[in-house]
Amino acid sequence: MTAAAPLPPFSIGLTGGIGSGKSTVADLFAARGASIVDTDLIAHSLTAPHGAAMPAIVAAFGPAFADAAGALDRARMRSLVFADTGAKARLEAILHPRIRDAALAAAAAATGSYVIYAVPLLIESGTWRERVTRILAVDCPEEVQIARVMARNNLPESQVKAIMAAQVGRQARLDAADDVIENSAGIEALTPQIDRLHNLYLAFSKRTATIPSQRL
Repeated sequence: MTAAAPLPPFSIGLTGGIGSGKSTVADLFAARGASIVDTDLIAHSLTAPHGAAMPAIVAAFGPAFADAAGALDRARMRSLVFADTGAKARLEAILHPRIRDAALAAAAAATGSYVIYAVPLLIESGTWRERVTRILAVDCPEEVQIARVMARNNLPESQVKAIMAAQVGRQARLDAADDVIENSAGIEALTPQIDRLHNLYLAFSKRTATIPSQRL
C-alpha cells in the first residue's frame, strides 16, 4: 500500500450506534458544504467484486468467503466474526489499514468547507481519535435504535441487540464525544442542531475561534 495521505487541518469524526441516524446527519452536513468521507462505503468498495482487499481476505480465510462475483460473502463472514474474535481481528488487520489510507486520501482531495469522517466504529477502533480534531456522536435511546433497525433491515430484536452488544456502549460513546446530536425525533429537530454545529465547525476550520464542546 502507498503511504497514507496527510491529515487535513480540521476534521470531525462522526459516529453513533446502529440505527442512530449517522447517514441522515452526514447528508445534512453535506448539504451545507461539508465533505463526507464514509468509511462504510470505502469498506464496501474494498470488498466488492475484485475489490482491493479481496485477495488478502481470500488468502486469510479461504475462497469460500468470496461469492461467485468475487465479492466478500458478507453473511458468511458476519457469522464467523461474531463467533470468533480471532477471525474478527484478522479481518480488521486486513481492512482497517486500507480503509484508513483510502479515507485520508479522500480527505486530502476534498473541497468542502471541512471534512467529516463517518466512522461507525470510531470509538471501538482506538486509532481514529488521534486522526480527527473533534468527535461528533449521534445519539438516541436504545429502544429507538432497536425499532429503527428492525424496521429498516427486517431483523429480529435479538439480532439487533446482538449487533448493539458488539459495539461500544452508549455512555462510552457519549463520554468520548466532543459534540453530541440528539436524534430521537425527526428532521425538524435535527436541523437547528446541524445548523449550529455547522457554523461552529466553519469558525473552527477557519481558526477564528476556540470552540468548547457542544452538547446539544
